[in-house]
Amino acid sequence: MEINEHLSLIQMNEIPVVVMKHTTGEAKIALQGAQLLSWQPAGAAQDVFWLSEIEPFKAGQAIRGGIPICYPWFGPRFQPSHGTARLRLWQLSDYQIDTDKVMLEFSLFDEQGIIEAKVRMRFAETCQITFTHYGQDSAQAALHSYFRVADIAHTEVQNLPEQCFNQLTERVQNVPSPRIIDREVDCIYHLEQADSQIVDQRWQRKISIRHQQAGEIVLWNPWQKSTSSMSEEGHKSMLCVETARLSRPLQFGESIGVEIAFNTF
Repeated sequence: MEINEHLSLIQMNEIPVVVMKHTTGEAKIALQGAQLLSWQPAGAAQDVFWLSEIEPFKAGQAIRGGIPICYPWFGPRFQPSHGTARLRLWQLSDYQIDTDKVMLEFSLFDEQGIIEAKVRMRFAETCQITFTHYGQDSAQAALHSYFRVADIAHTEVQNLPEQCFNQLTERVQNVPSPRIIDREVDCIYHLEQADSQIVDQRWQRKISIRHQQAGEIVLWNPWQKSTSSMSEEGHKSMLCVETARLSRPLQFGESIGVEIAFNTF
């Protein structure tokens, strides 16, 4: 279904998806979770984001890839893990299309029609995502970004702190920076610098990540651990660098955001 000349609505199995095609690039956003699935800027040879090639796109089931929104909690502290927002249908509530940028806004409402949260996406030379919390109670939030890489063995993450909380061992540990991934990693860093970079040597590209109003960065790759909706080789082509507010939850009207830039070298 065509919304206008740049936006359309398609069905990916059981999931309705907004498709954007514009001079700045192309994107896909699932209405379940207001989840950005794909962004390929104009001139880019590959998508910036990783999406599982075996994702079944089943309604009510978390989508593996893109940028899931973990809200109103992070992790398995309650069920479902990482909150309910990524499993619920959002509404495309506003959009604005100009020659040099596209703005899309998605809203989440409760059963009484009261707004709980908004996500604003801005596509131009960069991709900027801003999540705003409108619930009465404080809430955790994370933009669980899955970035696509050519080969995890030839990729490093720059500008991370040299200490993190390792969720696998449940202890604080010192780690190298830049960080190279050669095993399962699930670490929470306290934000020290607003910018992180993924350097992908095989594709000769750098993905710059600016964490906005964040408190933590989460670094995750499951390695060979069996993970739902991910193939045995899936871990070799992805890396999660997540923008989060965990120890300092969002209050009513507060936002968290990420701005992503793509460069070749």
